[in-house]
Amino acid sequence: TESASRPVIRRPATSPEATDIDLVTRAQGGDERAFESLAEAHHPRLFRVAYGILRDRHLAEDATQQALLDIWRHIPRLRDAAKFEAWSYRLLVNACYDEARRRPTWIPTEDLSPGDLPISGDVTGPVIARDQLGRALNRLSLEHRAVLVLRYLMDLSPEQVAEALDVPRKTVYSRLGRAMDALRAALEAESRTPNPMPVRPEAAR
Repeated sequence: TESASRPVIRRPATSPEATDIDLVTRAQGGDERAFESLAEAHHPRLFRVAYGILRDRHLAEDATQQALLDIWRHIPRLRDAAKFEAWSYRLLVNACYDEARRRPTWIPTEDLSPGDLPISGDVTGPVIARDQLGRALNRLSLEHRAVLVLRYLMDLSPEQVAEALDVPRKTVYSRLGRAMDALRAALEAESRTPNPMPVRPEAAR
């Protein structure tokens, strides 16, 4: 049926005391109202991650909506309700990769602000022009942006990032190292190139 494949996001229909675990458990049993409350509560964080990875609000919203649909369809398979957050990140990152593949033409970032950037202060050193930093991030692969977003924007531990990406912890450390190196190189390239055209990101590996 339509309701089984396309949840409708409305205002939360459950009590404020309901926990994520309660809602997940009920959603796994087919409770649409419980899932609507989950979707309402988690949409902001999912969108924030999607925007950090895709660097475009329209693409990020499409990826977020697709991730919510995937969560609804597959939530009965989630074995541990306590792992819902990491599991939802995993589906979201995959949705971002799929969205990028469907939209081969790169769209420049919009409404970029320093607080949105998935990096720590030690990466940039002195204050860097906002557009320069945005273009540098655009040069990174989706894979590199995903690990930076989860680690620095969402402040997840390497262990949590590993769980969200479904990779070993050592892989997270190596990706972070490569992503930092790539970002520094991109910043150096941007500093030598005045007003460059937006760069299409590499396809996620």
